[in-house]
Formats: sequence, C-alpha cells, structure tokens
Amino acid sequence: MHAIVALLTFCCHNASAQQTIEPLPLIGVNFAGASFGAEKLPGRIGWDYFYPDIAGIGYFAGKGANVVRLCVLWERLQTRLGSDLNESEMKQIDAVIAEAHSKGIRVLLDIHNYAAFEGSRIGSDKVSVHDFADLWRRIAARYRDDHSVIFGLMNEPVKLATETWSDAANAAIEAIRTAGADNMIMVPGNGWSSARDWFSSSYGSPNAAVMLRTRDPQNNFVYEVHQYFDPGASGTHANCIDAASATATIAPFTEWARQNGHKAFLGEFGAGADSNCLEALQRVLQFMQDNRDVWIGWTYWAAGPWAKDYFTNIEPDGGADRPQMAVLEKFMAAGRRN
Repeated sequence: MHAIVALLTFCCHNASAQQTIEPLPLIGVNFAGASFGAEKLPGRIGWDYFYPDIAGIGYFAGKGANVVRLCVLWERLQTRLGSDLNESEMKQIDAVIAEAHSKGIRVLLDIHNYAAFEGSRIGSDKVSVHDFADLWRRIAARYRDDHSVIFGLMNEPVKLATETWSDAANAAIEAIRTAGADNMIMVPGNGWSSARDWFSSSYGSPNAAVMLRTRDPQNNFVYEVHQYFDPGASGTHANCIDAASATATIAPFTEWARQNGHKAFLGEFGAGADSNCLEALQRVLQFMQDNRDVWIGWTYWAAGPWAKDYFTNIEPDGGADRPQMAVLEKFMAAGRRN
C-alpha cells in the first residue's frame, strides 16, 4: 500500500494545486439495457432488453454529457458467426446514434460479451479470432463515415489467455482499418478490464506486459479500463472503500499509460450514494482531471429505465436527480463546455 500511495503522489502532477475543473474530451454514462436478456436470445425489445429513449438521452445531454456508451450483444448484431449484420437490430442502434448526434453526443458502441459468443470464448474451436474480426469489419463498414461513433471492441474480456485477447484485438483493429474506418477505438484489457489488476497475473499474463502489443496504423486507439470502489471492486456492494484507496486503484495504471505514451478511458465505474462513496467518486473524477495528459474521459455505470433501485443507477428517480449526479454533474458540465 505504501508503494501505491507513493506512486499516486508521484503521478498526480501537483493535483492539489489545481483548483478549477478543466474539461476532458469524453464525459458521460453507460446505457446498459440493450445488453440485457442474454439468456433469452434474440429477446423482445422493451421486454427482455431496452434501448435508451429520447427523454433519457436528453436528460444527460442537459446535464452536460457528451458521450454515451451503448452496450449491445454480439448475438443480436450477428445471429450466427460470419453472417451479415442483423438489419433490424442495427436500425435500433442507428436511431440511438441519430438521436445522440442531434444532442451533440457521441456514441461508444460497446460489444458487451466478455470475449464470448453464445458462451464460447474467442480463440476456442467454436469462435475464432477471425470471427471477431469479421464482426468489426462489418460494423466499421457501416459507420466509417460517422466519426461521432467510437468502436468499443469488447466489454471486459475474461476466461481466455491475455495473448489470445491481444491477438483478437489486433485482428479487429486491422479489420476496422482495412474497411476504411479511422474512428477512435477503445481497447480493453483481459481480466474484466480492471485498472486495479492491470499488473496482476491472476487472469494470466498481465495486461501491463501483453497489451503493449496493440497495433493501430492510425494510432487512434485508447486503452479502456473499468473500476468499482466497493470492497473487492466487483461493483456489487453499495458500500465503498475510502477515497484515497479508490484513487489508488487507478494510479499505477495511469502511470503505466503515461510512461508508455498511451491514453486511457474509464469505461465503467460506479458507487453507492452514501457520503463515503460520494467522496470516493469525487476524488477519482478529480484524479482523472488532474491527470488529463493520460485520461481522455469516462462513462459512469449506469443509466436507463431499468432496476431503479440498483445502487449505482443515476436515472432520475421520480423526476429527481440521484445523489451521485450532484458529483458527476460538475464534471459533465466541464465536458460539455469543451
């Protein structure tokens, strides 16, 4: 812990001296509902899974968000591996992109599959690296002329070798660029994309070593990590670790990115509504602002008209803002002014 605290102090760049909130380029929320119902494929829209509505997008635009991370399932975009994109599903995504664009908001299209298709991991006998690249070739061809769309390769890869995931990510990047798209790409790490565990070998070879193999001829990619602030960092408990420990979870990764000349994006993070959690949330957001040479932004988990009693949900409750929004809004407004 002493080593982490020392590293945090080193990489903050005199954070305490900065009194104003400077905007980051990408600030917003996750809309998770379209990734629901994985056990009921293809499922019924509005029943098993949900796309964000106009009011939901408008609410966060009004707060100052300038990006939404739209979580979708691979199996709904391609009903079988190697097939054409499912046009009815893609039209739902197109509609969200159009509505977001009308509000000045970019869409980060996130394949929310944990590096699997129908339960089989990328790199297995059933799902090849080529299959994954084929998905992204097709998506890239559809959105290559719309630079408001950001490509999120995969949500939280897990249960595969880090080397396999790196190969899959590079194959997808190559397919995207070969399709003529130079859109920004978010590249996650293995092991749930955990910032805290970036140097860990608990999931195989550490991301800190293997993910340096990422190659993009356009050099327009960002490393996406996730981090929750409950004990165990699972995002399943409403209580939080203290604020100093919360910032320490992302500090070593921050310095890794800085030393290797890379940018970072916090694709998922969330906290409960008590004072300890709100302080942790405030401190982590300020940490990213203060280390803006590395961090390009974040999307909070989560928003949408689902599970309104879920402790990290920031969908308005009966028209009233959630307690977390009072913290987030200050930084969202900064992003909107950018």
